Amino acid sequence: MKKTGAALLSLAVAIVMVASTAGADTRASKKEGLRAFGTIQTVLQHPRCQNCHIPGNAPLQLDTGRPHEQNVMRGSDGKGMAGMNCSTCHTESNLPASYDRHAPPGAPNWHLPPENMKMVFINLPPGELCRVLKTGETNGGKSLDALLEHVSNDKLVLWGWNPGAGRTPVPVPHDQFVAEFKKWMSAGAPCPK
Repeated sequence: MKKTGAALLSLAVAIVMVASTAGADTRASKKEGLRAFGTIQTVLQHPRCQNCHIPGNAPLQLDTGRPHEQNVMRGSDGKGMAGMNCSTCHTESNLPASYDRHAPPGAPNWHLPPENMKMVFINLPPGELCRVLKTGETNGGKSLDALLEHVSNDKLVLWGWNPGAGRTPVPVPHDQFVAEFKKWMSAGAPCPK
């Protein structure tokens, strides 16, 4: 009988503990969110992202961020000027490495942000980059949930982790980047000062 009573007491304590933590706040702290944003910044300011998230209208290329050859320009919709659309050279996927390490990379819907919403990442201090990212007027009108969907599943974004021969991929594994993005969101998307 004593064993049964002790077992029931242990079971009751376990039930109370589970019930008390069921509604617990699982949000990240502001400090955790700011640390997570550091990872986000590392990704967004890597050449794979910032070469197209530029303040001017000439995209950058390669790991060195040099101006795009052939005098390529953004165009109002971000898909290039008439007669020089991005898709003329940038196909739906990377060309084989045997083509040459300077062959144009490819991913579906290759483009820059449109001219009226450049979403600049290059050379921004952390706080400003954070505000650009979470402000609808500068991020394409996206909510945080829409941004998470974008960085999680957009094939052009995913290309940054598989950029083809001669290009350094984003150094943070994609699943880690998405996890840090979620942590930053759960902390209330805090921006560094």
